[in-house]
Amino acid sequence: MAQINPSILSADFARLADEAEAVRGADWLHVDVMDNHFVPNLTLGVPIVESLAKATDTPLDCHLMIEQPDRWAPQYVEAGAGSVTFHVEAASAPVRLAREIRAKGARASMALRPATPIEPYEDLLPELDMILIMTVEPGFGGQAFLDIMLPKIRRTRELISKHGLDLWLQVDGGVAPSTIERCAEAGADVFVAGSAVYNAADPAEAVRALRAQADAATAGAHWACRH
Repeated sequence: MAQINPSILSADFARLADEAEAVRGADWLHVDVMDNHFVPNLTLGVPIVESLAKATDTPLDCHLMIEQPDRWAPQYVEAGAGSVTFHVEAASAPVRLAREIRAKGARASMALRPATPIEPYEDLLPELDMILIMTVEPGFGGQAFLDIMLPKIRRTRELISKHGLDLWLQVDGGVAPSTIERCAEAGADVFVAGSAVYNAADPAEAVRALRAQADAATAGAHWACRH
């Protein structure tokens, strides 16, 4: 079944506990951490993640768009994140970092910006629990989906299948009713959705509808039929 991770970047930061409750039934809450260095935006950090983890039963999926993730990522596990994603472009020692995240009890995930190819990191995939293909340039919510990322999603799914890995493939950026089916058909099974969820009249229903769309598209997808 497809997983839908609402992004709190599109939520009301003054009401984060309520906004987490509004999407009850989501698989994870996606928490975008930005440092105004790796990306040109500044959001939230460890104290907010720690507070949010205490305020919701929905597990937290922290996406670190920051410099020096080798230094900071373990602190997000300690703050309560169930999954921590670092950008390979910023990591000094991605294998060591992934192993440290796992050792602390969280799922380890690696993100790639749109211009970063997946192929050089094929050998790293067994060290991960999830790979994140950015379908917009990281830094801001509400951007338009980049269709040119679909072949990269397909190539990533092919590498996962090639090695027989139980590895989640997440997409983040511009995921909406008009784009989620293409992402699922290409091979994604975890979907980050911000505006499409939090701008909806009923965010929880938006989550259910997106999951249904993704599941329907996956059922007929070539990559899923081979499993």
